[in-house]
Amino acid sequence: MPNLTLLRHGQSQWNLENRFTGWVDVDITVQGEAEARRAGDLFKAEGLLFDRAFSSLQTRAIRTMWLALGAAGQAWIPEEKDWRLNERHYGGLTGLDKAETTAKHGEEQVLVWRRSYDVPPPPIEAASEYNPANDRRYKGIDVPATESLKTTLERVLPYWNGAIAPKLSAKENVLIAAHGNSLRAIVKHLFQVPDADIVGVEMPTGNPLLIDLDAATLKPKAARYLDAARATKLPPIPA
Repeated sequence: MPNLTLLRHGQSQWNLENRFTGWVDVDITVQGEAEARRAGDLFKAEGLLFDRAFSSLQTRAIRTMWLALGAAGQAWIPEEKDWRLNERHYGGLTGLDKAETTAKHGEEQVLVWRRSYDVPPPPIEAASEYNPANDRRYKGIDVPATESLKTTLERVLPYWNGAIAPKLSAKENVLIAAHGNSLRAIVKHLFQVPDADIVGVEMPTGNPLLIDLDAATLKPKAARYLDAARATKLPPIPA
């Protein structure tokens, strides 16, 4: 059976600074680099052999992928990058300190923006220095001004169906290095997680989630984090 490994990027500079990041292209920290290399060591210890890797267009995911595959001795495998695997767009919250935002708008409102399934934050201003519509890597793309987890899933899923699932159906082993919310969207799809429950699914940085899939249906047969000491609770395997 094919396996799918989901890898959230290592700690980023704005993770460290507790800021809403979204589509802003911040890099990983020294700790993030160590987490990425640790992921590669875990690949090697597990005997995981990948046929193909996918990432977003964001540096923190790309460098995590490169460092992990390099540590595993698999830097040579084919890779594909696509904006549909980008982090959720936090709209007008982008760049703000999370604690300061809570103090300004109230914990309840910020919790709705961060954790509700289908309520997006306010849109980003067109003139904002953080507006990704001004980034040349997204030329020709209808860049959103904000996203909820629901709309993140709606742009991830077509890419999953069109680019990633066919590789898995062909029994290729696949690595996806991406972000907390784009990977959460894939987990929601695979594990059939209800809307109300998916917001509680957390993916630790730099800890690979290995999912064994049925080749015919691409339904999960088993799933576990490779670093058990840093594992978070997974949704149940669907019947």
